[in-house]
Amino acid sequence: MKRDGSGPRAPGEPILPRPAPLRGRGTTTPVANRYANLRVETVDDGWPLDDDPVQPPDTVLIEDPSRSVISYNDSPDIPFDRAINPYRGCEHGCIYCYARPSHAWLDLSPGIEFETKILYKPRAAELLAESLRSRNYRCRPMGLGSNTDPWQPAERRLRITRGILEVLEAFNHPVTIVTKAAAIERDLDILSAMAARSLVRVHLSVTSLDAALTRKLEPRTAAPTRRLKTIERLAAAGIPVGVMVAPVIPFLNDAELEVILDAAHAAGAGFAYWGLIRLPREVAGLFREWLEDHHPLKAAHVMSRIRDLRGGADNVSEFGERMRGTGAYAELLARRFERASRKLGFRPPPALDCESFRLPGEPRQLSLF
Repeated sequence: MKRDGSGPRAPGEPILPRPAPLRGRGTTTPVANRYANLRVETVDDGWPLDDDPVQPPDTVLIEDPSRSVISYNDSPDIPFDRAINPYRGCEHGCIYCYARPSHAWLDLSPGIEFETKILYKPRAAELLAESLRSRNYRCRPMGLGSNTDPWQPAERRLRITRGILEVLEAFNHPVTIVTKAAAIERDLDILSAMAARSLVRVHLSVTSLDAALTRKLEPRTAAPTRRLKTIERLAAAGIPVGVMVAPVIPFLNDAELEVILDAAHAAGAGFAYWGLIRLPREVAGLFREWLEDHHPLKAAHVMSRIRDLRGGADNVSEFGERMRGTGAYAELLARRFERASRKLGFRPPPALDCESFRLPGEPRQLSLF
């Protein structure tokens, strides 16, 4: 019997269908590491399969021996040229995550292993402090959470992100944060202290207000209403907070653009950003499978519109175009965002203070005038 119970395997159909979606996981597909020479496929040999239900794989935490933690970039698409990511891989399991292909560099799958095999950097705070003490270091805003979420579930126990924030606060170093986790509230004490010195701003990602859609797109993230509550609590603590409506996905959440902006503004968001779905490398295939599993009647329509936005391709990596797309539909999305933002009174995010950076214990420089 085939895994889907439809009868014996037909000639020329040797590979088993992929498992059904698992609760709490974005994908069940073990996408092959593109750098590996060996490929493994599951094949139906004609023997009956075990009838026990497939259990969701456990999350495995792996120590990352990295000897540096700051990565630099020259992208004009993002407002910082350096970033820290305490974790590689992300248990949130967002099917669309553009960081999935990076797991192949670790000889791991961008599919299910990206969300179940999480590398953590236990010396991140120590290594960051060493870098900031370098004579050659020049202070500019640090990105936190540019690749994977710094407040994913492992942070509750490991507290690596908190350690990083403690170092940044001690050095008076500014940081810009992206997260979709309500767990950021555990660090309100540090964040509010930094906010009082213009050292932090937070972007809370809200992809949809539809709880059912969010549960499928981002299976281990905070519910939409919970994220709005987090915006409210950050704002109440005096922390500059904005909303990130990303990724915008045609025919899935694009109709919610104005509704999300309105709800986030009502919760206390002061600035806003939007971004189009990106499907680099293995993400394109994983997202197509996800559409077939969860929205089979829309799948072809969604992918067709994405290709319209990408000049006929699944993905475009050029700066500028990769975040917004091109064509009439991309222009319409941009106009809708600008009009809604203007109506609600969103402002540009506040500037961060790079002039007060100093080594811990070093006295503040006094003005000569």
